[in-house]
Amino acid sequence: MYQFPKDLYADVRIEECFECWMAIQNGEMVSDGIAEETGAFIRVFDGNMWYTSTTNDIAGIQAELDNLATLATPNPDILEHPMVKKLQVHQDTVLKFDGENCIKNVSRAQWKNLIDTYIEACVDEGISEINAWVVYDNASYKKKSFYSSKGAAIVQDMQECILSVNYGITVDGITTGAWKGFCKLDFENLKGHEAEVISERDRYLDYAHNAVQVEPGDYTCVFAPMATAIFTHESFGHKSEADFMLNDKTLQDEWVMGKKVGNEKISICDRGNMPNHGYIAYDDEGTIAGETWLMKDGVLTGRLHDAKSASTLSEELTGNSRAGGYGCAPLVRMTNTYMAPGPDDPEQIIAEVKDGIYVYEVYSGTGNATFTLNPGICYRIRDGKLCEPLRINVITGNVFQTLFDVDAVGTDFKLIDEGSCGKGGQSVNVSDGGPTIRVKKLTVN
Repeated sequence: MYQFPKDLYADVRIEECFECWMAIQNGEMVSDGIAEETGAFIRVFDGNMWYTSTTNDIAGIQAELDNLATLATPNPDILEHPMVKKLQVHQDTVLKFDGENCIKNVSRAQWKNLIDTYIEACVDEGISEINAWVVYDNASYKKKSFYSSKGAAIVQDMQECILSVNYGITVDGITTGAWKGFCKLDFENLKGHEAEVISERDRYLDYAHNAVQVEPGDYTCVFAPMATAIFTHESFGHKSEADFMLNDKTLQDEWVMGKKVGNEKISICDRGNMPNHGYIAYDDEGTIAGETWLMKDGVLTGRLHDAKSASTLSEELTGNSRAGGYGCAPLVRMTNTYMAPGPDDPEQIIAEVKDGIYVYEVYSGTGNATFTLNPGICYRIRDGKLCEPLRINVITGNVFQTLFDVDAVGTDFKLIDEGSCGKGGQSVNVSDGGPTIRVKKLTVN
């Protein structure tokens, strides 16, 4: 499609984006919109430096390429550059969502009817503690085309449909935010989850009435699958993004393949080609998505790469170079990342705890050598039983120590599809998953 400059590497990524949204708050429509946008990210590499440009003028992409080429220094050996040699060449079209299930075909009336259905079933004006509510949806469809001077020509699409029911619950002057959301790959699968919303609403009502502030200290913690999912993402997933290692010799020496880094019950995988929220067929450098086992039976077996990190560390590409939009350069990012189920019965994991904390959900977290988790609903465990709900501000631990302190991994498993991940000022869709696990000691405040 393009005349790529001689003696340089270049690629073009075009994104055609469609998004729609609607929200009803306390009975009033507060948001209703549709947006469409097409843009391109163009880059040229001469072996020393990237030259990049962003444009919404698709017809002017060739001119952008030509202009960037004038800034670069021709390099007849560019194809022998270690990073350029790593880049894969595929010609493929993978359009999974452009048929009848494309969200562009869903009318505004259908979206409004979906929201009204959830309002009718899940908003009870007789519950005095609920002082505010909002039901909203958001959906997006994106078609991405990628072309490179090495001969890549890829067209792929991706889609997400989100519906969320949110409540403000006030008890004794303390307001608790409650929500239940669903992220699916097509509109029809957003239907029929009213019972799950009501169950979660009632759990939050109980929490608002009965939660007590935790006494700070070190506790044995049992994570429900949702909490394990965020823990896996924050404590290990980010540490597996290899671009963090490039300028950190200490981390390179410490985080070597084949090293035992956790309990032998732990195995962690990142898989981009799963039909979940982090799905991609190819990454934004044209590398085919696949399955990368980051940890197997407690041993470090892999990490996530783009072409730069793979060539620098002499490892293979994994399909994890992702951009937050057509205006962003790709970075090493997770896709669908999860801890695999283990051998232990989830109920027994709790029953064996004499005094500890059950972490039902986690809102957010951060990851580094020390990770933090910001939990939502938690419960005190006494003599193997769940007792009163707890208000907890933060849970912290050392990544290296905590992975060894996991002494039980459940047979259950859940993948959380509502997530997004921020890095370098960009956000990409991800899914995180895992089973029930038990950690011998974490610091709780």
